[in-house]
Amino acid sequence: MHKAAPAHDPGDDELEVRPPQTVAAGAAAVGHALEIAVEQMGVRRTLGTLLRVNQVDGFDCPGCAWPESTDRSHAEFCENGAKAVAEEATRRRVGADFFARHPIADLAGRSDYWLGQQGRLTQPVVRRPGGTHYEPIGWAEAYDLIAAELAALDDPDGAVFYTSGRTSNEAAFAYQLLVRAFGTNNLPDCSNMCHESSGSALTETLGVGKGTVLLDDIHDTDLILICGQNPGTNHPRMLTALEVAKGNGARIVAVNPLPEAGLMRFRNPQHVGGVVGRGMALADRFLQIRVNGDLALFQALGARLLEEDRRDPARSVLDHGFIAEHTDGFDAYAAHLADLDWDEVEAATGLTRAEIDETVADVLAADRIIVCWAMGLTQHRNSVPTIREVVNFLLLRGNVGRPGAGACPVRGHSNVQGDRTMGIHERPSGAFLDALGAEFGFDPPRRPGHDTVDSIRAMRSGSARTFLAMGGNFLAAAPDTDATAAALARCRLTASVSTKLNRTHTVPGEVAVILPCLGRTDRDEQSDGPQHVSVEDSMGMVHASRGRLAPPAPDLPSEVEVVAELARRLVADRTTADWTAMQADYGTIRDHISRVVPGFEDYDRRVVDGFTLPNAPRDHRRFPTATGKARFTVNPLTRVDVPEGRLLLQTLRSHDQYNTTIYGLDDRYRGIRRGRRVLFAHADDLAALGFADGDRVDVVSEWDDGERRAPSFRLVAYPVARGTCAAYFPEANVLVPLDSTAEVSNTPTSKSVVVRFEPAAP
Repeated sequence: MHKAAPAHDPGDDELEVRPPQTVAAGAAAVGHALEIAVEQMGVRRTLGTLLRVNQVDGFDCPGCAWPESTDRSHAEFCENGAKAVAEEATRRRVGADFFARHPIADLAGRSDYWLGQQGRLTQPVVRRPGGTHYEPIGWAEAYDLIAAELAALDDPDGAVFYTSGRTSNEAAFAYQLLVRAFGTNNLPDCSNMCHESSGSALTETLGVGKGTVLLDDIHDTDLILICGQNPGTNHPRMLTALEVAKGNGARIVAVNPLPEAGLMRFRNPQHVGGVVGRGMALADRFLQIRVNGDLALFQALGARLLEEDRRDPARSVLDHGFIAEHTDGFDAYAAHLADLDWDEVEAATGLTRAEIDETVADVLAADRIIVCWAMGLTQHRNSVPTIREVVNFLLLRGNVGRPGAGACPVRGHSNVQGDRTMGIHERPSGAFLDALGAEFGFDPPRRPGHDTVDSIRAMRSGSARTFLAMGGNFLAAAPDTDATAAALARCRLTASVSTKLNRTHTVPGEVAVILPCLGRTDRDEQSDGPQHVSVEDSMGMVHASRGRLAPPAPDLPSEVEVVAELARRLVADRTTADWTAMQADYGTIRDHISRVVPGFEDYDRRVVDGFTLPNAPRDHRRFPTATGKARFTVNPLTRVDVPEGRLLLQTLRSHDQYNTTIYGLDDRYRGIRRGRRVLFAHADDLAALGFADGDRVDVVSEWDDGERRAPSFRLVAYPVARGTCAAYFPEANVLVPLDSTAEVSNTPTSKSVVVRFEPAAP
């Protein structure tokens, strides 16, 4: 039997702290995954559902975007994937009686964990002006209300249309068509808050804003640098790929401010040795870098390679043939690094010259190198220059465009890359808009729209008064929680297409609508029969996803259906799109995509077996940049100035969490049980600041526009890099100002927050 949702939030007095673990997965991971799955789904539903995750005839995991191997097991999921599936396939339900019992003010006082644990939404609800509760509303009335509010706007740019990375390719393409037919490019996406810096830097330097490796490259390489990433929690199936790479002789260098269990030792639960044995040690070298030190590290590696090449030209340290034929900007780059300040490098990285030289030896011994990274690199003021330096490092030895080598930004949400490919972008290319207009007989808007941060600013200023979210948990994911909440509350209309309750629903506009919808695991029946959707993984592989479970309610629409219903009411006469046909058969949408988006030719047929999107740098060493070549860049060595008595904080996930979805209150690998308001800091730093393990403090961030406060965190002495600390998001998002963003990408600087501690009120 599955268990009922918790009736009350647990208190912070239940928090326990234990020593961190040094091994990931194994029998404990299997047991914990099954425990949560059975609690949510029951035994029979658990077995029938998990065996379809990431299978060819099953559904794509709603968790991370790590690709599937062609040689799939019968249990092609990880611990956190099982938790993600359990959250969506839960038997718990939220209906009209729930909303009658819980006024919005009560929901606002609940934790993110409690909200998510209540179960699947089953009917549309509305908060009317002045109302204290959400109350039921009919489907037709709900669509009419949203369409009428949008139609009443004086300017289409007065509306913001957010998208979550879980949205399918078909729904994302239909959604952006609706939005552009309405007349705006205000299409903020969750990618604005995570890998936007990667896309910006890669587009500038390589010509394509995606990675340049496939899964086989990971398996068959000589050296992998994993930077600012915790795959044991955030992409657990990556550990299996690293295990294969190690078995084939690769070395792994982990670059991170925290030692992470998943990069120390991996017990693969698919193997007997992973359950009862010691498993496999993964990282050969751990560089415990200071937060925001990665730019300096890659400049140091580049400078040392240039030095070695000058010292011994016959050794072929650099790939001069590749540099001459395929790149530009090398001379300026080399001249810049000739003056590298090694004192600055050591101050920025916290690493010694010896540690860097040992890593250079790893690099020189490797013919093929891959650099993987995640949000530890993308959420700083200097994130785009940092990733440019990663590209510089790869270009020096020709590690782009050949097997076993390349750039590997590891995306988080399951289809965040696919959504962008489908046109969810506030600054679409002219070529995309030309193709879209030709396909549907209209002139799409050309002026740039708002990304996530600019959307919040627009709602805060009152220039945007309507907010529609296709999935996601905007309030919890966004920075500056109080400012974002105030911006949402100022809207005339907020509307969310959601599977479950989340923090965003607790801060309604004057009018607020929640539209429940099908999830990835649910069977999708339309008038032309059963439908499947498709997604793109982190490495540009596109494949189908087919839900099999009966929906939580008989009249629950798909995301495509929600878009079509709104489009028929709002923009039916503005394009040649046949919204009824697209809703009836998603193959019609895929046919449109095949004529609009390059690489998707014959989409409807090819997606049945899956296919790989073309990637010019990877496939042909062709670089569609401004100069037609891969670009070396010159980037100043910058770091965050941390005053005396302060630490540099980064936000991160717990192990019982995916993005803003909280599966449980434990962080097993870091030794945390039954709590989330914790702050990890080095014991010596705590002592120097006059605090100790176990103290309760308010965490205060300091900015030009004033301070922000996150109250009542328990300090945990932890082996983080000196001068740094870490806390979970979304609890720490309140500390990140809306206007502190990365250069170029405008991504919030959630990994670079200067903080001090004050004793918490008793």
